[in-house]
Amino acid sequence: MITSNQQPPRSKCVVAIVGGGFTGAAVAYHLATGDKAGAADIVVFEPRTEIGKGLAYDTSDPVHRINVPAARMSIRPDDLEHFARWIDQTGAVTNDPAAYREDGSVFPRRSVFGDYVLANLKPLLDKGAVKHVRAAVVRAEKQDERWHVTDGNGETLIADILVIAATHPTPVPPARLVAALAGHPRFIADPTARASLAPIRPHDRVLVVGNGLTSADVIASLKRGGHEGRITALSRRGLRSRSHAPFVQEPYGDFLLPPSASASELLVRIRTAIRAAAEDGLSWHPVIDQVRAQGSAIWADLPVVERRRIVSHLRPYWDVHRFRIAPQVAGVLDAEIAAGRLDVLAAAIVHAGTDGKTIEIDIRRRGREKVERQIFDAVVVTTGPAHGNVLASQEWLRRLGDLGHLHVDPTGLGLACDRNANAIRPDGVADQSLLIAGPLARGHVGELMGFPQVAEHALLVAGSIAARL
Repeated sequence: MITSNQQPPRSKCVVAIVGGGFTGAAVAYHLATGDKAGAADIVVFEPRTEIGKGLAYDTSDPVHRINVPAARMSIRPDDLEHFARWIDQTGAVTNDPAAYREDGSVFPRRSVFGDYVLANLKPLLDKGAVKHVRAAVVRAEKQDERWHVTDGNGETLIADILVIAATHPTPVPPARLVAALAGHPRFIADPTARASLAPIRPHDRVLVVGNGLTSADVIASLKRGGHEGRITALSRRGLRSRSHAPFVQEPYGDFLLPPSASASELLVRIRTAIRAAAEDGLSWHPVIDQVRAQGSAIWADLPVVERRRIVSHLRPYWDVHRFRIAPQVAGVLDAEIAAGRLDVLAAAIVHAGTDGKTIEIDIRRRGREKVERQIFDAVVVTTGPAHGNVLASQEWLRRLGDLGHLHVDPTGLGLACDRNANAIRPDGVADQSLLIAGPLARGHVGELMGFPQVAEHALLVAGSIAARL
């Protein structure tokens, strides 16, 4: 690694990528294999042992599966079958017959996709085309037009280009739960941490706060571990993540011409398309797939005030249709609901308390005034990422914000950037030496939280960098 005591030759650009999950790994992969391969020193900062997995794919729980069929997930957006072929060539799911669905689609365990990404990066790592620094970044400063990036080991890399490929901020537990339950052995504020669910006993009454993808994973993990107690999944609207279509359908409809000028107009067009799809014997899935595919162009046509309206009022409904759970996980939830062991409620928490053992939660169901008390033995928080909390989530990001290099996008979904992923300073000026990759660019792109959009954005970022080499 080139440190502050070893000034690099200016003939070769140094690119520092902070975050070695899928996004950071994909940016590094495209830079190291593209037209400008070899023109830059590529350094990825990732504290995990391996890059390419990140939080999403660094899991050993066999019930955690990818939420998109393998045929639509690839590190190469121009070759969507790349991952599927790798599965066939390596026999990665040979011992996992449950991965295969009746329609021929394959939903492997998430760890398999992580192994696939690492397999593509390993040749580049072995020959030094990509360097992995196993450490977290603690500080980044711009001096004389170059970035000085300091890691937790005390080493400083001098880079020409800095790419922020960090994951979205972790969920922030509701304040009243933290105040009342901090220190309780079965208050699980971060279910993504390893063995976080271990304190929950087989017959515990469990409250899961949130109804999204993480909630579904938590419930499936508890059931795999032998949990037999009652589970209540609670969210303000009681919207549970949907499953995939029962059969393969091509994207349906068009939402670009003419462009929608408001959130309400877009909503009407989507609902109209869903009715038309039903008349053609299709489900709602291909309509949402088309909105996803055209998402960045739709978002670009909307004024900021309408983007904010979508975030405030429509995002929960979009998320449960957009972020679908794997069929295997959906089957677990359906079975638990049918057996009367899982309740999905639309309600708000108005009070929480504990006697040190049991947990008392007062809730108000949506549309009702009456408050009712329920008793639980464990509470697991699975609310979504705190997008607006991105700058405060890590000290080095907060400092970049304080120094005027970054600010939160007006929609509150991530960091402000332009169409080429260049960070936009609070004064409105874009910095071509500082790029935002992946979910943290969602505020500008609109649809940027899953495949294939994340893979496409990583390619865009790599292309922006390559154009400057």
